Amino acid sequence: MEQSNGTEVTEFILLGFAGQHKSWHILFILFLVIYVTTLVGNIGMMLLIRIDSSLHTPMYFFLQHLAFVDLCYTSAITPKMLKNFVGTEQSISFIGCMVQLLVYGTFATIDCYILAAMAVDRYVAICNPLCYAAVMSRRLCIQLLVGSYVMGFLNTSINTSFTFSLSFCKSNTINHFFCDEPPILALSCSNIDFNVMLLTVFVGMNLICTVMVVIFSYMYILAAILRISSAAGKKKAFSTCASHLTAVTIFYGTLSYMYLHPHTTESQEQEKVATVFYGIIIPMLNPLIYSLRNQDVIEALKKIGKKCF
Repeated sequence: MEQSNGTEVTEFILLGFAGQHKSWHILFILFLVIYVTTLVGNIGMMLLIRIDSSLHTPMYFFLQHLAFVDLCYTSAITPKMLKNFVGTEQSISFIGCMVQLLVYGTFATIDCYILAAMAVDRYVAICNPLCYAAVMSRRLCIQLLVGSYVMGFLNTSINTSFTFSLSFCKSNTINHFFCDEPPILALSCSNIDFNVMLLTVFVGMNLICTVMVVIFSYMYILAAILRISSAAGKKKAFSTCASHLTAVTIFYGTLSYMYLHPHTTESQEQEKVATVFYGIIIPMLNPLIYSLRNQDVIEALKKIGKKCF
């Protein structure tokens, strides 16, 4: 991999946000608070589900792993971003950049599949409640989870390996606050048509497959809820899906904007904002969504609170 001056690329420079040097202290405090909240919320959610036996169900099995995955992919980018706010060096090594993209992309893809698995779980719980325990067995839950991890790693490792096998000669300055694939591809002097096609196919496949699972699951769920005669029954059924549906809408909406719209020079700053929302804000929001809108979690928190105090 060569730059235009013939030297080997050993590191990249992360440009960050436009004008961040003027307000770095505000950005640092803001993102530090968000990251600490994310750590507390997701770790707390994982511990709560592990401690409280009433939450040892398939739904909370997936929610526990969703919290873990959210924690992993936001931790792949946020600490480095915070360091760049306060440090004079904004560089990242070639290997470090590759690892960051691999870890971030892997866990972000896993997130898609876990959300789809949670939709299937809600479909079985509402549409086939008598068969729920038999269908959503421990074995099936583990198989769905392992499949999510395998798909996430395979997709991202293939994309990452093809991306970093390119030649980089235009510049080593990445117009982003972390090593994301589109701005890295923009630095290559190789033909990137295949890489763009690969990225579009893989991201599109992951989004379409998982979104279709979510859509069809909720179509059947909605039909089942409308057949419930009592208003209380309808309200209870809706409440069990509200948190997941809220998280899914925010997650997939932002992700679709990031990767499936045309990339232009003018849109790069907008993409950074979308990435902040998707990669940093959403992992903070998910524990709040699932705790504030979930009666089981609220009751578990009350029990833990009584034991502690």
